[in-house]
Amino acid sequence: MTAADLNVILPEIVLAVSAIAALLGAVYTGKDRLAVPMVWGAAALFVLLAFWIGTSGDGTTRVAFGGMFHDDGFARFSKVMILLSAAAVLVLGQEYMARRDILRFEYPVLIALAVVGMMMMVSAGDLIALYMGLELQSLALYVVASLRRDSTKSTEAGLKYFVLGALSSGLLLYGASLTYGYAGTTLFSGIIASAEGQAPLGLLMGLVFVLAGLAFKVSAVPFHMWTPDVYEGAPTPITAFLATAPKVAAMALFARVMHDAYGGVVGDWQQIVVVLSVLSMFLGAIAAIGQRDIKRLMAYSSIAHMGYALMGLAAGTAFGVQAMLIYMAIYVTMNIGTFAFILSMERDGQPVTDIESLRMYSRAQPGRAMAMLILLFSLAGVPPLLGFFGKLYVLRAAYEADLIWLAVAGVIASVIGAFYYLRIVYYMYFGDDGDGVETNRNVVQWGFLMASAALMLLGIINMFGIESVAQAAALTLVN
Repeated sequence: MTAADLNVILPEIVLAVSAIAALLGAVYTGKDRLAVPMVWGAAALFVLLAFWIGTSGDGTTRVAFGGMFHDDGFARFSKVMILLSAAAVLVLGQEYMARRDILRFEYPVLIALAVVGMMMMVSAGDLIALYMGLELQSLALYVVASLRRDSTKSTEAGLKYFVLGALSSGLLLYGASLTYGYAGTTLFSGIIASAEGQAPLGLLMGLVFVLAGLAFKVSAVPFHMWTPDVYEGAPTPITAFLATAPKVAAMALFARVMHDAYGGVVGDWQQIVVVLSVLSMFLGAIAAIGQRDIKRLMAYSSIAHMGYALMGLAAGTAFGVQAMLIYMAIYVTMNIGTFAFILSMERDGQPVTDIESLRMYSRAQPGRAMAMLILLFSLAGVPPLLGFFGKLYVLRAAYEADLIWLAVAGVIASVIGAFYYLRIVYYMYFGDDGDGVETNRNVVQWGFLMASAALMLLGIINMFGIESVAQAAALTLVN
């Protein structure tokens, strides 16, 4: 370990040390009385680190610890997304958790440690480093999913997440051990060298198990079974977090492993990713139709959206990675706005998640209803909103990679999926009056909802320049 290595991982060190210092400080002082300032402090630190990482990169790739950690354009792009989305969700859910007496001082610390794991994941250049980052993220998420200890659903959510997460980790570790046995190294650079030409059968078996473990982390079918129950059972701010930053980290890790470690056998992993993509798109689109709980509906929505992101990855090209990054940036923005709306849904001071309670919502709150309509149309991929261009990019990536049938399947799944988004719009604007839903007066939630909807409209001009940044990031991964 040298000073140069430590300099490369300095943002991760700063965040990890800050989390540990905050934990010790809270334990020996005011504990839960410090929860609110700790949340705001963690969010501010995330934003500062995102600015630091986003502006410090000069286009070069720095490697630390003998190739185990990569600081390149791809990692920096992903880390900025992770940090900003984590900051947004922390601020968004703070008032919700405080009002329901579940805002504990451990919450921002656990989120910070999960973010450290995510930052490690997207920079991993070695199977051991990959697993370390993955487990640091997962262990923190298992705890926050069951943070509401007096709720059976929340406890069940955390337990299901933990048990199935342990299974996926076992699959990933078995695949890593097979890969190490046949490649003779855990470094991605060594694995890709050993897989050139005709890869050994054992190495391909390792690839299959690694893919299965990673598919669990992105909620890809058939490894999606935990998602609806965890989304429904976890406190809504935690659900919002699970639907944003961890998805970005897992998808970036997916791309990193496929191109850095198994880039020499694109044809072998491409067929597996294509199957994951198709199954995720269609199950997410069809299974959501029967949902009445908006959090479960968003769970199936996230499964479908991960299918579209995997479509870009399945192309196996630099443009495919670029399309995936653009899609994830748009997806995270849409989800933050949507969950800002869900967090504001109340009746008699209690949270409401039944979509039928939104009947004729537009009469009471026309501005919020219009913002939600824009977000739902964007999630469905209705032109000319930004969500449409996100899907257009991944469809184009599949088409240019001669996966025309996959692009056609994506269009069909998108049409099916539009139904459940449009049904919410129908409830808000048409039909009979329901039980009604009140909206709290939280300015932060209102601001995120309106800002997210505005971005879906204004982004159609030039996508805020994200296209060129994503292209540069993708080219650092796929040479």
